[in-house]
Amino acid sequence: MTVTGARRSVRVGDHQVGEDHRPFVVAEMSGNHNGDLGRALAIVDAIAESGAQAVKLQTYTADTITIDADGPAFRVSSGHELWGGKNLHQLYTEAHTPWEWHAPIFERAHQHGLVAFSSPFDDTAVDLLEDLGAPVYKIASLEIGDLALLRRVARTGKPVILSTGAATVTDVDTAVRTIRAEGNDDVVVLACTSSYPASPAESNLRSIPVLRDTFDVVVGLSDHTMGIGVAVAAVAMGATLIEKHVTLARADGGVDSDFSLEPAELAALAAETERGWQALGTVRLEPTPGESESRRLRRSLYVVQDVRAGDAVTPENVRSIRPAGGLEPAYLPVVLGRTFRTDAARGTALTWDLV
Repeated sequence: MTVTGARRSVRVGDHQVGEDHRPFVVAEMSGNHNGDLGRALAIVDAIAESGAQAVKLQTYTADTITIDADGPAFRVSSGHELWGGKNLHQLYTEAHTPWEWHAPIFERAHQHGLVAFSSPFDDTAVDLLEDLGAPVYKIASLEIGDLALLRRVARTGKPVILSTGAATVTDVDTAVRTIRAEGNDDVVVLACTSSYPASPAESNLRSIPVLRDTFDVVVGLSDHTMGIGVAVAAVAMGATLIEKHVTLARADGGVDSDFSLEPAELAALAAETERGWQALGTVRLEPTPGESESRRLRRSLYVVQDVRAGDAVTPENVRSIRPAGGLEPAYLPVVLGRTFRTDAARGTALTWDLV
């Protein structure tokens, strides 16, 4: 991890992720390929055109993430908005990205100059991703307590992005300590609300600087809300990495489509998060260089009627108008009633040597 002054950053591929750099936008494909490799590659192409910097997969099979069982514990709760009542093994069978697809997806991403990486869910997934040269690893929210997986990923020496959905502060502390105990200090912690779709009211973006300062890490947001507003707002709170699910079209359906961005929305996210980051600037309570023309056009005192030496200064012949150049408007009560020392034409800036 690089530390510039008090600001940390982490290198991911050719990019620095940190407060001094434009937000790093990660487009999560997840299951939006809908079981079609051609669609998966088309999603990568769309991500490349959007201005996002990275594409992310999830590397698991149904059998590496759960077992084929059908008791109540192995079904999504019936009240869940998207997947209520679904059997976990069947859901993950539908949503997983076949391992043989990873290489062509990574290759297509590299052709576009995108960073390609994934969330592994067990050692065999890490093995695959190591073979593919993944430059960074993402730990999914619900795996934050799998300390063996965290240790394995940390030992690769690659940066670790850690989502914190449904986690307590103790969970986050344990996870960060576990990664650092392996000699890996390249940690990015993402605020996250692990519901699908998530409510903006549960995003609690004020937690982002608390995560940064408490754990001394680079911070970001894994966002499952609709639209881009929450993600853009997160940049103002210090988020330096933004992760959003992406699909070609929500109308196409799929396990994650309902809360995923379409390509035009992803492009807007990339543009607006960068604009939001640029707007942060520095603490400055004085005019900026770009305001020089506005400063020139501020109000000041001007002679607004032709006057002769000896004439009194009145509200009729001296007014506060635009542009600048004359005395500050605050001096109007001071000069009223005085007399002009010299003749002055209409449009002359009022200065002390005239009265």
